[in-house]
Amino acid sequence: MPEKPTDEELMESYRDGDAGAFDQLYGRHRGGVFRYLLRQCSNRALAEELFQDVWMNLVRSRSVYTVQAKFTTYVYRIAHNRLIDHYRTQKGVAIASFDDEDGPSLDDIPAKRSDDPAVSAESKQQAAGILKEVASLPAAQREAFLLQQESDMSVEEIAQATGVSRETAKSRLRYALAKLRAALVAREPTL
Repeated sequence: MPEKPTDEELMESYRDGDAGAFDQLYGRHRGGVFRYLLRQCSNRALAEELFQDVWMNLVRSRSVYTVQAKFTTYVYRIAHNRLIDHYRTQKGVAIASFDDEDGPSLDDIPAKRSDDPAVSAESKQQAAGILKEVASLPAAQREAFLLQQESDMSVEEIAQATGVSRETAKSRLRYALAKLRAALVAREPTL
């Protein structure tokens, strides 16, 4: 059974003219990139627009692509830069929260598979609470957390994707995790 090509090999194949390689890359990463954008801007229409821009930027830059890091670092760097460009044009606009009407509905949040409606409702409530806590993180910490969770990036890769030092990325991630843990502990019911 042949091994699946790596993302980097697929991008090189795409650069060299293999359109099918792009389809595979898109299939592998579209969900994570979209969720990252949606959770950063909390507006589905805007996230969809930014998502299209990210992939169009990747298409436009394919001819100059060289492997310098993992493909995920490359594509999330494009997404990060597109977000930054968007926020620069929206001077004074604060990042929205998940309370926005365009954000994901509770029905879109996966719950535990269970036949018990009470367990399902409780799971949805917990998931909504976690999303709310993630949305309340400062933007830089939320970004580091989402890059780690959505694309399984290491601290070094997060630093590369966001253009900060390794220590800055590590601190942002550490603070985000500490705040989320504290918030989740505070939410636990006492017996």
